[in-house]
Amino acid sequence: MKQKENLTKIIVPVISILVAFIMGGIIIICLGKNPFQAYGFLFSGAFGSSRKLAQTLVIACPLIFTGLTASFSYKCGVFNLGGEGQFIMGAVASIFFVTKTGVQGVPGILLSLGMGMICGALWGAIPGILKIVRGLNEMIVSIMLNYIATLFMGYVYTTLLRDGSVPQTFAIPDTTKIPVISKGFPIHWGIAAAIFLAFAGYYFLFWTSKGFKLRAVGLNATAAFFNGFPVNRYVLFSFIASGAVAGLGGSVELHGKQLRLMSGFGQGFGFDGVAIALIAQLNPIGTAIVAFIFAVLRKGASTLQTGMQIPTSVVDIIQALVIIFAVAGTALLRLPEIRQYLNRISGKRKE
Repeated sequence: MKQKENLTKIIVPVISILVAFIMGGIIIICLGKNPFQAYGFLFSGAFGSSRKLAQTLVIACPLIFTGLTASFSYKCGVFNLGGEGQFIMGAVASIFFVTKTGVQGVPGILLSLGMGMICGALWGAIPGILKIVRGLNEMIVSIMLNYIATLFMGYVYTTLLRDGSVPQTFAIPDTTKIPVISKGFPIHWGIAAAIFLAFAGYYFLFWTSKGFKLRAVGLNATAAFFNGFPVNRYVLFSFIASGAVAGLGGSVELHGKQLRLMSGFGQGFGFDGVAIALIAQLNPIGTAIVAFIFAVLRKGASTLQTGMQIPTSVVDIIQALVIIFAVAGTALLRLPEIRQYLNRISGKRKE
């Protein structure tokens, strides 16, 4: 039974992605273009060279962090929709640390990343505390905190750390940039941290007793409470841990790619992370894989547009269809009628 459920969690996202690409192909045909040629341009734009692959991974990096933020908190049964705000506040803390302390080199990078994690964790703790103490809805609180974080970042890059007449902060020093793996493969080492967190999160959730208790709270908080689990403690921990992951992601994005804060920094990463986590069935490793697929679509969209004169909105449609089919497929499989039908089929095969 467990193997069947695990197989279903793999099959649903795969089928969703395939169906979305088929639907996208139909749209491309309606535009009078060859879908096979179009997808050739799409994938060549993402994988055509080592440099293009590196750029795709750079795009995937923040999506992995925010996807892990959502998947970790959702496993505990809480809905942290504040990944974007926590991502931004992590970057804000890092830019303040680098600018005000002047610490450079590897110590500066590590301390700045640590400050990003701490600030993200504190920002994530706010909806957790309000949920536990006052019973407030964490979704509403975390969404409102996204706006506050965005407005505060705007205050930072337009006044406190403004670089002359341009509404952006000073660039971080070259010595505090996260180094790239190699000149031929210019992806910064932040991607290694994202992948490590994906495997570490999977190990914690599915191979440790603490992870089991956290998932038990997510499945049924009432039953967990009457079995002696400290439910509120796990709820708060999930917010703090997921906020720390998002804060680290914002700090990595600052030190590895953006190098300064400006309008649009971190925009959309939080809700993209939620979609990615849901498509991956809240599996941390699956989240990293789906984030990479999203990055492939985004990186290849420009090549598709220039090579075939197909608007990038077609890629956005494909991405939206992946989300719709994945969520709908998961919901259908939870219906009692569908479950009974699948059980009957598996029973006949055993006979």
